[in-house]
Amino acid sequence: MAVLWQDPPQEAAINRLVLWNIDLTLVDVAIVTRDAYAEAFRVVTGRPLVKLAPAMGRPDSEIVFETLAVNGIKAEDDHLPRFLSALAVAFADRRKRLTAEGRAMPGAKDALKAVAKLDGVAQSVLTGTIKSNAVLKLKAFGLDKHVNFDIGGYGEEVYPKATLLQVAQGRAKERFGTPFTAANTVLIGDSTRDVQAARIGGALMIGVASGRSMMGELREAGADLVLPDLSNASEVVAAVAGLTTPVDRKAG
Repeated sequence: MAVLWQDPPQEAAINRLVLWNIDLTLVDVAIVTRDAYAEAFRVVTGRPLVKLAPAMGRPDSEIVFETLAVNGIKAEDDHLPRFLSALAVAFADRRKRLTAEGRAMPGAKDALKAVAKLDGVAQSVLTGTIKSNAVLKLKAFGLDKHVNFDIGGYGEEVYPKATLLQVAQGRAKERFGTPFTAANTVLIGDSTRDVQAARIGGALMIGVASGRSMMGELREAGADLVLPDLSNASEVVAAVAGLTTPVDRKAG
């Protein structure tokens, strides 16, 4: 699958990493996702899906195990890889429904484009969605142009989200040669779980109250900045730039 991301010219050093949550931060495709889960469950178990475990910002790997459990299926060693494979196929089969039954979140496209213009920035995703489905979700709405999918963290990787954040930082360091820490990594997401991942994993956090959590909840959880949504691209850029610009301690 072709990826539109291209590394910047060699003289443009990458020294900012922006990681985006996907669902309810950049897109809302819940109807298609549920349908794909139902199909994958049927393929793997031979039974109809009665109850889908709530996402709540969790990775697909965790949702799969809970979904099997609440439907009375005892998980075996091969259940997870089989389910994730079936989920990828089921979601790809439904990709033409994404724009008809889903939506890009307000301002998402302009925000990604605007952040991409910041000096020294690389953008990727930190998501509970498996990689193939993450790519399809963003491509459906033209949100993939400024995203480097190779350095992201995804739902098939069985790590807590905070650890997955550190995995993404390591991939970015290997790609660009710059250490990424809590000083120059920003996570943008809509849930308190995202905030917890940033705090534990080592990143600055911009909460967006477009999904699971209210502005007050995001602030209370420890987000560095909270925005109502992504509709003001200049506000998003200012937030990323302000958090990742080194402060001259000698000034004044």
